[in-house]
Amino acid sequence: MIMQVVSEVVACNRARYGALEPVVGVFAEYLGRRGYAGITIENYLQCASHFGRWLTAQRMALNHIDETVLHRFLAVHLPICRCCKPSPRTPANLRRALRHLLRLLRSEGIIPPRSVPVSRFVSDELQLFDAYLRDVQGLAPATRLYRLRYVREFLVARFDWGPIALEYLKPDDICRFVTDRAAGCQPRTAGIIGDCLRSYLRFRRMRGQPTESLIAAVPRVAYWRLATLPDSLTDSQLMGLVNSFDRTCPTGRRDYAIIRCLVDLGLRASEVASIQLNDLNWREGTLRIAKAKAKRTTLLPLPVETGRAIADYLRFGRPKTDNRALFVRHRAPRDEPVGPSLVRNAVRCAYARCGLAQRWTGTHVLRHSVASRLLREGASLKDIADLLRHRSVNTTTIYVKVDLPKLSTVALPWPGRRT
Repeated sequence: MIMQVVSEVVACNRARYGALEPVVGVFAEYLGRRGYAGITIENYLQCASHFGRWLTAQRMALNHIDETVLHRFLAVHLPICRCCKPSPRTPANLRRALRHLLRLLRSEGIIPPRSVPVSRFVSDELQLFDAYLRDVQGLAPATRLYRLRYVREFLVARFDWGPIALEYLKPDDICRFVTDRAAGCQPRTAGIIGDCLRSYLRFRRMRGQPTESLIAAVPRVAYWRLATLPDSLTDSQLMGLVNSFDRTCPTGRRDYAIIRCLVDLGLRASEVASIQLNDLNWREGTLRIAKAKAKRTTLLPLPVETGRAIADYLRFGRPKTDNRALFVRHRAPRDEPVGPSLVRNAVRCAYARCGLAQRWTGTHVLRHSVASRLLREGASLKDIADLLRHRSVNTTTIYVKVDLPKLSTVALPWPGRRT
């Protein structure tokens, strides 16, 4: 039925697509494969028709489309648009449709991948630095991404389009960049900016360039990791959060299984999103975490309640798909694994249902809650570190402060206090 609607729309509007006429059929098939409803496909095709006619009027070729062209269409043309019908003019709807169009054109090789405009000197340097972060330091893609981001800003700010010559840099240049860039940032973010720049300068030192004085000039931001108590949910709040999911519908079963992975195993949102069907061993009752933060594969025991929630989702909630991801999307674009943002959104909606949205929004507090609960139940720091997959037990020591009853037994009396 959907493809019949698509065929009729394509046939009626083919002459109206302008520069996009060669790809309109592929675009319709692309949307159909991703599970969009017929009315949504029709609407997106009309958006593409409007954009295609504007491209023709601007005498712009298909292979020149990028985010800048989309911005011109949405910000400059749309407010004064007098195009003939059908010409959708809702910015949000047009933006969604044209983002799908860009994704299709890049997947087909019609337009080049998205890139930040930098000089070839900076581009080559970033490629070398990324290889160092990946092959030598073994950092995860997300960590490499923000390190490259801040280093790119530094190189562009100091060298612009010219060659990179660190020998002309002075310690004041390093200090000034970090302090200017960190203005208005939280202390942890400001510290990350300095860490990224320090990592790059160490990379240059490994390649034989003396950067010791520049490394020493990177300012350190004052931040005391153990100065505050880790935030966590109480047992009653956790119970209310877990029971807030509607387990009678497929989406509710999926989100309930997700929350059980978070509150029972202390997984990160990215780790939950990356679980594959092959990671579950039902005979041994284990779950393999293959894409952890430290890029190490870990085998965790699968709690009974977590296993039941996952099994219920697999039997009665998970749609039929060839995708091997455990948790998949139930709405268009279908046949794709969920991402970390969907995991966070499911938890955020649960907070709202429980009346906790004003205090918490993320998923990391659930990791803190798991550690705090285990500590109250008598688990050792080594056991908690193994479950949370900390590289060092020192990372886990922050949770010692949440056991206030035990701390009160070893607290010394305040000097001068009456007994």
